[in-house]
Formats: sequence, C-alpha cells, structure tokens
Amino acid sequence: MASLRYAGRRLLQGLVVLWVITVVTFLLVNLAPGGPGAVMRMETTAEQREALMRQLGLDQPLPVRYVRWLGDALQGDFGQSMNSREPVMPLVLERLGNTAVLAAATLALSLAVGLALGVAAALRRGSWIDHAATLISTFGVSVPDFWFGILLIMALSVRWNLLPSGGMATVGAEFSLADRLVHLIMPSFVLMLVILPNILRFVRSSLLEVLHQDFIRTARAKGAGPARVILAHALRNAMIPVLTMLGLLIPALLGGSVIAESVFAWPGMGRLAVEAAMGRDYPVIMAVTVVAGVVVVITNLVVDLAYSLVDPRIRHAAG
Repeated sequence: MASLRYAGRRLLQGLVVLWVITVVTFLLVNLAPGGPGAVMRMETTAEQREALMRQLGLDQPLPVRYVRWLGDALQGDFGQSMNSREPVMPLVLERLGNTAVLAAATLALSLAVGLALGVAAALRRGSWIDHAATLISTFGVSVPDFWFGILLIMALSVRWNLLPSGGMATVGAEFSLADRLVHLIMPSFVLMLVILPNILRFVRSSLLEVLHQDFIRTARAKGAGPARVILAHALRNAMIPVLTMLGLLIPALLGGSVIAESVFAWPGMGRLAVEAAMGRDYPVIMAVTVVAGVVVVITNLVVDLAYSLVDPRIRHAAG
C-alpha cells in the first residue's frame, strides 16, 4: 500500500511538472520576439495573414489559445509543421526513435566503462588506474562536446577516412547493421563525454564510502574472501545511490544529443529541435519540448520507484 501511495504521489508530481513545462514553453513561444504572429507578418499579405491567423487561432486571446492547444495535445494532435506541412507528432516520434538508439548505445557504453573504471579506481586508490580515471573524468568535463566532435571528424573521417563523418547510414546503401554501428561510433563517443565523468566519479566515491562501513569489516572478519566482499557486499550497496543518478543522465543525454546530432548530422530529435528553432517552426518546438519533458518525467518516475524497491526506507519515509 505504501508503494502505491508513493507511486501515485510521484506520478502526480510528474504531471504537475509537465503542465508547468507546457505553460512556460507556450508563453515563451508566443510572447518572444519573432513568434508565430511575427512570422505571419513577414511572409504573407494582410488578407492572407488574417485568414491564417483565424485558421491557426492566433486571433484569440492567449489563455484561449493555450486551452485549445492543450486539448489538442492531450489527444496527440500538435498540429502541422509550419515549414514542411507534415503532421508534427509522427515526425517527432520518428526522430525520437533515432535519438533513443543513440542514447541507449551511449548509456550502455558509459555504464560499462564508468562502472569498470570507477570500481578499479576505488579499489586501487592512488594508483595509476585511479589517476587515469581522474584524468578521463577531468577531460570529459573540460572539453567542449562540439569541438571534440569536429576534431574526430577531421581526424577519423577527413584525414584517415576510417569512419563516416555523419548521418545514420550510408546514403543509397541497403540496410546493414554493421553500417549502422559504424555510423554510431563517433556520435556516441562524443555523447559519452556528457555522462561518463559523472558515472565514473559517482561510482568511485560511493564505493570508497561503502568500503569503510562496519558491515564490510564484519564480512571480512567472518572470513569472506575479497571477491565476495566486493561483489556481494560493497558493490551491491554502492550501486544503490548510483541508481538515483540514472534519473539525471537522461536529461543530460537529451541536452547533449542536440550538439552531437547537429555535429554528426544524426537525424534525431535534438537536431530536429535545432532545425525547428532556426526555421521558426513553433508547432515542432512545442512538440519536441513536451515529448522531451514526458521522457524525463517517466524516466525519473521509474528510477524513483526502482530506488524505493531497492531501499524501502525511501518508501516508508515518503509514506
């Protein structure tokens, strides 16, 4: 029962956050200089503008327009793109799938490398592995993503012709998993810079803290071997706070995908957001923002529920 109450409370909070996101984004889009009304004045005659304003509902007061937009959005209708005249939602969902592929590959690689290096650095504190992990973490935080991506293209694509410079697949070629994986290497590697430093440092600090707890000394006193102490006791408990960090990685991945997808011409939602902003395609901007918000809220809800199952103290404290 406590779990259901906790899940319901977290879901309600997520819905409130989503509503706030829609209100803020709608106001920014409609009140900012160069909004939909300004676009109409730039590209149409007076008669055409008046007809389009009525068609798009721009002649209505702002609260009325928001209620109409929200009602349509709740039914999955975000209107048509102002540039391509395509329905917005299928376009955004298609791009979201491409972003999900990039984010999943990046997250899997980052977790594998971050966990391995973080554990090794904690167990060999002060060794060359620890220093290497610190260097990698500092490099990831310090180097701009777009600059590193451009360097990779210049070195691996232009100079040595080892990897494709961009896109999701070779143009005109038949579908090939190997071809897709090759195109995935550089953008996922650049996107790793966004989240790998946080994973590495968090795993290292959590494991170091756990290794000094009383139950670790008790396990060793009972004759547990080093491998059992690390895997069954220390690492298992160190991963509990690491789980909470996963909820923060998804917004970081979505933000980083804007840069990675733009640099490598990856046809994802981040690149779509940039194209929509440059082309003043406001229905697409609204849809991308809402979809990104839904992804973040759902991810955080799943992480919170998983954390409450792993550590019941959170659930009971919230209840």
